[in-house]
Amino acid sequence: MKHGDFTGLAKDYSRYRPGYSGFIVDFICDAVKGKLGNEGLKAVDAGAGTGIFSRMLAERGFSVLAAEPNNDMRKFGIKDCENYDVTYIESPAEKIDTEDNSCHLITMASSFHWPDFDQAIQEFNRILKSNGVFTALWNTRAVERDSITADIEKYLQDLVPEMKRKSSGRSEFCDNLTDRLSKCGSFGDAAYLESFHVEKQTIDHYIGLWRSVNDVQVQAGPERFEKFINYIKERTNGEPYINAHYQTRVWVAQKR
Repeated sequence: MKHGDFTGLAKDYSRYRPGYSGFIVDFICDAVKGKLGNEGLKAVDAGAGTGIFSRMLAERGFSVLAAEPNNDMRKFGIKDCENYDVTYIESPAEKIDTEDNSCHLITMASSFHWPDFDQAIQEFNRILKSNGVFTALWNTRAVERDSITADIEKYLQDLVPEMKRKSSGRSEFCDNLTDRLSKCGSFGDAAYLESFHVEKQTIDHYIGLWRSVNDVQVQAGPERFEKFINYIKERTNGEPYINAHYQTRVWVAQKR
């Protein structure tokens, strides 16, 4: 397994990955509609994966072009989005197969850490309409808000002490993201916001989520990752569910 390659993980991703804070999604969509109106709204969801965020946009009136380079993720996304105004294409974030100045909103949900930053920003600037909006967001586990998830995270840190999380919204990539977006030359304004929500998850669901996480499996390796999964089973033995706390972290920038 390689960093960023979700081949073989898409089934668990499709089945177990949670949605994002509805409050945050409404905020983003309302901001776009306030600037650009309500008619003919088009969004590009880059790094769309299985379409979790694409569907949330479609539910709020956007026609969505879901750009996903991984065949396995795209296959599940097409199936999961078949009843939504979502069209999938095979495209990386750095080279999206769509026209110049063609969309009102570009999103990258739990995926902006994977592409080349400068190339992706240049591409977003190309396809966004004037005053269009780019949004990067992550669903970050707020593990410290529950004793069980805090213990599980502590065990992972002890088991893989060299780990540096790439796909988490609390990774180094996000530390200066507001400043990077403000200074990249493509956007006039950039802002940050966040929201918390809780999901009750069965133990099988919770373990399925971990099995969909690429960077943990790559850095831990198969043997340590299975040891980690076994610890989760032991720590949650007798528990009916997990209180999974999430922090949705969002960066919003408007094209000049």
